[in-house]
Order: sequence, then C-alpha cells, then structure tokens
Amino acid sequence: MKQYPFLDLALANGPYMEELKAAAVEVIERGRYLHSIQTELLEQEIADLCQAKHCVSVSNGLDALRLILRAYKEMGVLRDGDEVIVPANTYVASVLAISDNNLAPVLCDIDEQTMNLDTSLLEGLITPLTRAIMPVHLYGTPCWDTTLMQIARDHNLRIIEDNAQAIGAHSSIAGLNGTFITGGLGDAAGISFYPTKNLGALGDGGAVVTNDDTLAATVRALANYGSDRRYHNIYQGYNCRLDEIQAAMLRVKLRHLEHENKTRDAVAHAYNEAIDNPRVKTPVIFEDIKQIWHQYVVRVENRDAFRAHLADNGIGTDIHYATPPHKQPCYSDLQHMPLPMTERLADEVVSLPIAHPITADDARAIAEVINKF
Repeated sequence: MKQYPFLDLALANGPYMEELKAAAVEVIERGRYLHSIQTELLEQEIADLCQAKHCVSVSNGLDALRLILRAYKEMGVLRDGDEVIVPANTYVASVLAISDNNLAPVLCDIDEQTMNLDTSLLEGLITPLTRAIMPVHLYGTPCWDTTLMQIARDHNLRIIEDNAQAIGAHSSIAGLNGTFITGGLGDAAGISFYPTKNLGALGDGGAVVTNDDTLAATVRALANYGSDRRYHNIYQGYNCRLDEIQAAMLRVKLRHLEHENKTRDAVAHAYNEAIDNPRVKTPVIFEDIKQIWHQYVVRVENRDAFRAHLADNGIGTDIHYATPPHKQPCYSDLQHMPLPMTERLADEVVSLPIAHPITADDARAIAEVINKF
C-alpha cells in the first residue's frame, strides 16, 4: 500500500537539499551569523515580493505580530486597553499577540465559504476603543474586501495582516497602497517562516512588512533589545532577531516559492475535481484570487471515523484547528460574541496532504479512498 504522509519535512525539502547545504556552508565560512548579508538580502527580497517599502526579519510569526502592536504603542497609535478585532477561527498566536500587549482581542465569527473573518459583522463590533483590525489569510486564502477597507477608513483603524499562511497569495481587490499581494494590502503584516509553511525555514523565523517608515524603524529597534544603535537603547525591547543561517535557507526556498505554490494549486484542483462524496465538503476555489494552499481543508461531520478510514489506507491527516482560541484555558474569561460558525468548523475540519511530494495524481488516488467513506 502506498503511504501518503500528511507532511514529511525531509521529503518536502528534498528538492532543495544541495542548494540548502551550499548556502549553509557559505554562512559558516563567512563567520557572520547575525545582522549580515543574508538577512539584508532576504529582507529586500521579501519586501519586493510583497511590493512594500520595508521588511524587518524577526524570530518568528508570533513575534512579528507582537512587535507590530508594541511598535504602534510606542508610536502613540495604540494604548493599553484598546481593542483589536481578530477572527475567532485562527491559530492562537493571532490572539496572543494582542493580549500580550495589554490590548483587548475582540473575536469576530467567520464566513463559511472563505473560513476567514466575516467582514459583514465588523460594523457591529466597533466601539470607541476599537483601534485596529487583524484579518488572517487563513490556509492561504486572502481575507480582503471593500467592506474591510471602508470600515477601517470610516473609523480610522489600522489593518494588520496576519500573513503567516499566505505569502505569495493575491487578492482581487487592491489594498491600501494599491497592491494586490498579501503582506502588502494593509498598514502592516506579520509573516511566519515556521518550517511547515509554503516558505518555511529550517527552524523558526518571521518578518514584519510595512510601508510605514516609522513603524519599520520602531520594529527594528524593538527586535534588537530596543536599540537604535549599539549600546543605545531607546526602548525596553526584546531579542527577536533572525539569524543568518535561517535567512540563507529562506533565500534558497524563496527562489522556488512560485513553483511550490503552483504545485499545491494543482493538487487542490485535483482534490476538488475528484472528491465526490456527499459526506465530505471540499473548500471553495475562488477563481478571481490567487490562493496558495498552505492547507487543503475539507469538512466532515464524523471526523474521527473519516480520519481513521484514511489512516487505514495509509493517508495522513491533521486538524487546523480543533480548539479555537476562545476555547483555550488561557482565554476562558474572554468575553465574545456568539461564534457558531467558528465552533462548527472546529468540529468538522480535516487537513489533507498537499505539500511535496504529493502530486495531482496522488490527490486523485486519495480522493478514491475518500469517495469510499
């Protein structure tokens, strides 16, 4: 029986192995392991990809969001107790970044088709304390529309993209700066380079992208102990730097990102065309935008039995995410609106294999097993 692991990072990185080894050797031999040429080049390349002025590389995706919010506080844009609207259907990091800055997360339910923030609900969540909205481009599907932009404009709100899962995705509607690519749509964006991402490091990593000169400079200082120059600390900052080895690894993989995203798109289309089981709801493929399929997520009511059926046939699966943030023990006292769609999806979602070496043919073979469930 052929095995289809959900994700094997050694296999996923296999096509780039010689390039990765050569890049690592170059860094080791150069002898500069922080704040050197690889980091500088990566930042420029990510900024160019997102069509933004600035990219500041940082330690991980959570720190990217934390640093954006902390920088806005240092700039006087945000203050303790201010509210940030965030989708309820997200990884807990989106919410952690808000509460860690003594800000108040305001959870918004999601749209069933996109599984992203339901922008039709935003107006009802605005209060005198609302200062920002954090759309999450979940699973690689852009969360962006005219309603989001108009509400932000009407209420003078910052838009902070959680772009942890969607680097390289495109909206059908231009963002605040006239670009269409996620990471460059709002006022600022946090990116994750966690190893499982489409553009994944061989360890942790992240980045902040923005067109705001002051925000970029503030984030850069905060990420380096709060210093604007050596031994001169203007903020009580952190150590949130990206190292040269990870920057070099990411630059190798960045050269292949478009191919990776196209391959995943072909796999997603193969799944959607071949899955023909009324008990399994496939995700919507939006032809007017570019999805990059960090995850391919179906919905099944009898999830445990479905996953067992696939496992018995050598097919790995995962759940993103079984427990939404408001159900986590650390947020047991968080007040929120009713979140019926978020809670329904948390009970039904199943992620199927989509990363290399999974091919469109593999997707069709997996679909045959799904159709027998």
